[in-house]
Amino acid sequence: MERAPHSGRLLIEGGRVIDPASAFDGTADVFIEDGAIVSVDKPGSIGAEGADRIDAAGKIVSPGFVDMHVHLREPGYEYKETIASGCMAAVVGGVTSVGCMANTNPVNDNSAVTKYIVDRAEAVGLANVFPIGAVSVGLKGEALSEVGEMFEAGIVAISDDGMPVMDSGLMRRALEYTKIFDICVIAHEEDTQLCCGGVMNEGVAAVEMGLPGMPSAGETAMVARDVELARFTGGRLHIAHVSTAESVEIIRHAKDRGISVTAEVSPHHFTLDETAVLGYNTNAKMKPPLRTARDVQAVRQGLADGTLDTIATDHAPHHRDEKAVQFDAAAVGIIGLETSLSLSLELVRKGDASLGRILEAMTIAPARNLGIDRGTLAKGAVADVTIFDPDREWTVKADEIASKSHNTPFEGRVLKGKVVRTIVGGRSVWEDPE
Repeated sequence: MERAPHSGRLLIEGGRVIDPASAFDGTADVFIEDGAIVSVDKPGSIGAEGADRIDAAGKIVSPGFVDMHVHLREPGYEYKETIASGCMAAVVGGVTSVGCMANTNPVNDNSAVTKYIVDRAEAVGLANVFPIGAVSVGLKGEALSEVGEMFEAGIVAISDDGMPVMDSGLMRRALEYTKIFDICVIAHEEDTQLCCGGVMNEGVAAVEMGLPGMPSAGETAMVARDVELARFTGGRLHIAHVSTAESVEIIRHAKDRGISVTAEVSPHHFTLDETAVLGYNTNAKMKPPLRTARDVQAVRQGLADGTLDTIATDHAPHHRDEKAVQFDAAAVGIIGLETSLSLSLELVRKGDASLGRILEAMTIAPARNLGIDRGTLAKGAVADVTIFDPDREWTVKADEIASKSHNTPFEGRVLKGKVVRTIVGGRSVWEDPE
């Protein structure tokens, strides 16, 4: 990793600065001092004697990306990913803040595990890490975890992601209790009775491959339940990795009714459909599964119009041995921190979404959902900044991925759009060597 000189003062010169939080889009200089944004103004207008300078001409300067759905695996599964390797992958992808899920070992269902994650991330010193605590003890879906203690230790939301909360009473209590702390419940929407035994989307491709499918109703039925519980309790609901057209419609209607619900979509769900699984490609196996072309178009539209307000990777690293097995036995999930920007920019080039909407979904929207002071270049804000070249082409190569795991369906794909520098708290933590 290459580090730029650090004087405590930094001037980013001549880039196209886009800050959706303040509706700013124009060529400007950004002055940073002592880890905070001091000013954003027209080129050459900022007096910054003695500051380190970064030439951003021809590049886009954005608030650092916030990914609210990441599996860092530590503690317990360090053979898949560590906080250090996961944070390295994050900053390579321009992600300056990550919300890390609770399905570690031991599970992050108590303050001791939360504190371990916070302390370890501070020691690593790359991306900001915001722990997300478990809804239930041991992710078993039976008893509410020690939310208050975890909140005091640093959690910013709760989720049993990887496992749905099947008990409606428990979900109700979670939505009610988290109102005390003004944090959201992040829901993995999967009806296990409808989806039992399924390993991919239920449809033509599953029939062709002779594999049991997971019907789209397994997601949408739970989305409808939790939206109603959010309405009933007044709690804050965030729906993870939306994948079906019907889910998008339910969320759109809920927002129109003023229900406190937010939602995310992952780049793989707006880029790939179920045909990516053909040939028993285990690197395209995930939950929720890749859906139909109709669903892909629906989630793209939902992202474009803000129904799905956030882009989140659901970065889920797995060791190669967990993918190099028969399809029904393979682990679910893919990595995504390093490809998220490029895949999202494809939507801009295709005219499916504006650049401003994409950057909003990667910065201020997830920051607001988590209630963290990130995602903006406003004066006084923490100086987390991502600089990227929207036209730079690169090829996804397993041996060049920063993540400890390489389970990506995009191996060998030529992508366009590359982060060239990532700044966290006013400090340049990663710079593209080219």
